[in-house]
Formats: sequence, structure tokens, C-alpha cells
Amino acid sequence: MKVIIAAAGTAGHINPGLAIANKIKKEEKDSDILFIGTTRGLENDLVPRAGYKLKTIDAYGLSKKISIDNMKKMYKTIKGYGEAKNIIKEFKPDIVIGTGGYICGATILAAHKLKIPTLLHESNAFPGKAVKMLARSTNTILVSFKDAIPRIKKANNIVYTGTPIKIKKQNYSIDERLKIINDMGLNALKPIVLVFGGSQGAKKINDTIIEIIKNKLNKNYQIMWGTGPKQYDEIKRELMYNNISINNIKDMKIVPYIYNMEEIMNVADVIVARSGAMTITEIATLGKPSILIPLPNVSHNHQLYNAQVLEKVNAAKIILNDDLTGKNLNETIEKIISDKNNISQMGKNAQKVATNNVEDKIYAEIKKCVNKNKNR
Repeated sequence: MKVIIAAAGTAGHINPGLAIANKIKKEEKDSDILFIGTTRGLENDLVPRAGYKLKTIDAYGLSKKISIDNMKKMYKTIKGYGEAKNIIKEFKPDIVIGTGGYICGATILAAHKLKIPTLLHESNAFPGKAVKMLARSTNTILVSFKDAIPRIKKANNIVYTGTPIKIKKQNYSIDERLKIINDMGLNALKPIVLVFGGSQGAKKINDTIIEIIKNKLNKNYQIMWGTGPKQYDEIKRELMYNNISINNIKDMKIVPYIYNMEEIMNVADVIVARSGAMTITEIATLGKPSILIPLPNVSHNHQLYNAQVLEKVNAAKIILNDDLTGKNLNETIEKIISDKNNISQMGKNAQKVATNNVEDKIYAEIKKCVNKNKNR
């Protein structure tokens, strides 16, 4: 099978695409898979790192506001549509799949124009503008939450599958677990709290962890902290200003980006994060207690609704962005880790909302699209 996957921007868009690519490769080893992205997003790191080819085009989100900058972006996006069309003509895919980012509009529309089967995956309960706009031009739309189905009008076909993720639950041996923890420079005898704010980092969460460091609040637990690549140097400077070396903080490991996230999430005791659809799915799949800080000011407040999926089954605590401080985050962490039975029960509760066989369901829909086109 020859497949093009359009995914750009954040890991929340790219990693589902990689999970789909890995499933296709697993089922059909001779498959040829090409990613289309932009020159600006994390796809330029994550896609080649995963062993897949990447081609880039221009694509931007467009505002209704009339400005010179917006006119330039519109021109580049139109140009990007032509670039996508040329890539598709040259590659001759059996199907084009979009998993998120501005790139999907140009690529899916180009594939539709060329009569190539298309499939879109929507991770959030409240579908984005691109999915709504492309509903008529897409053969099948896959959704992560059932609540998304009535919100997508005039779609040809909508299927509930869940969110595809690369991260899986691992039953590490004692020695394997110890090696992962030792490689982080942490202690296997203290609870580990994994903190991250998405692939780009989250300033509010980062500022809160700095507050915890300055006040030495994490006396009973360790922190593995992914700051986001763009914020790491600024955090390093701020800590240095306070005479704190970023590489020499007790019970703390700080990195710009966590590349071995599957290992770290599996050995962590508690996860502190935003509540994007992929993060919620990973936490549920692994069965981890979590403290979720929904990203504010996003479309339909979808991250709060995502977080409530875990909160309702007593698997997570929610702290709203405006309420987040070092003091209340520390208190919430302390409350969770103070009882091992509580950690275990919250983890089991999280697994109750996990969706099983996501990749199998998605692969089945891909095959349906491809075979239907071949049998015309």
C-alpha cells in the first residue's frame, strides 16, 4: 500500500500519524509511506526520527481579519495546495490520511481533486475548523470521542475509533525499570512525577515547577520535567539567576523534550500535563493517576471536557490554569502519593476509559477506503 499522511505542527497531530504509519507497516511490511508537513513544525524532527520520509509545503491557518500578513499567508497556502497536488501526482498514493494541522486542508483537498481516497482523524470532542470544512471532501472521518459525531455536519462517513497512540503499556522487569530510572538520574525508591506541557511546553506549568524548585517543595517525590524545546534555555537562565544549576537539582531531571516518552510514562507514578486528546488516551491506556491543567482559550474549551473524562471516574484531579500555583500543585501531588493504594486505584480507574484496538479499527477503515476505490 502506498500512503501519504498529512500531519504538522505539534506532537498531538504528528504522533497519531506515526501510530497509523506504524500499524500499516506492521500489517503490510512492503508499504511505502510518505509524510507531508511544513518547514515549521515538530514533524521535521519526529518524522525522520521515526524512519519515515517527509516532504514539506507551505500552509497556514487563516484569520478573517484583513491584513497584509494574512494576505501573504493566504497566497502561500494556495501555493501549498499546488505543491501538495504535485507531490500526490508524483507519489501516486492509494490513500491520503490527515491527522491534524494546517497541512490537512491543502493536502486533503488536493487528493480529493485528484480522486484519491481520503481519511481524516479528529482527536478532540469538539472538531476543528479544518475537519468541518473538509467533511464533504473526505471519504471517512474517524473520531476519538462519540460526542464529536453530531458536531460534524454533512460528512460522508463518520466512524468512532479512539485516538491512535505510539505509547503502549509495558510490563518492565525490575532490572529494566531500574535502568530507565537510573538513566534519568533519579532514585527508584522515591515516587516519580512526570511533568510536561505538550510538545511545545506550557509556560504556566513551567512557571509553577520553577516555583516548586525555588521553594524546595518536592521533598517527598522526584520530578521528570520536559520543558518544551523553545522554553528550556529561558528556564535555564532563570534558574541560573537564582543560583540554581539546571543539571544539578536534587530529585529533579529537566530536559527540553522527552524522546523516550513511552519508557518514562510507564515508570512514572503520577503525570502532570495538559489534557489534549492524545495525552488523555495515553494516560488511560497506561493506567496512571494524573493532575490535569486544561489549556484555556481553546475551541469549545475541549481540553476541559477531555480532562473531565478521567475526573468523572476518579482517575484525575483537575486544576484550572488560572488557579495553578506551586503550592496547590504540590499539595495535590502530595495527596495522591501519600497512599500507595490510592495511586493504584486511580490508575485502575483510568484504564476503565481506555479504548481498545484503536489501531486495528483505523487500519480496517483505511483498507475499506482503499478497496472500495479499487473496486469501482
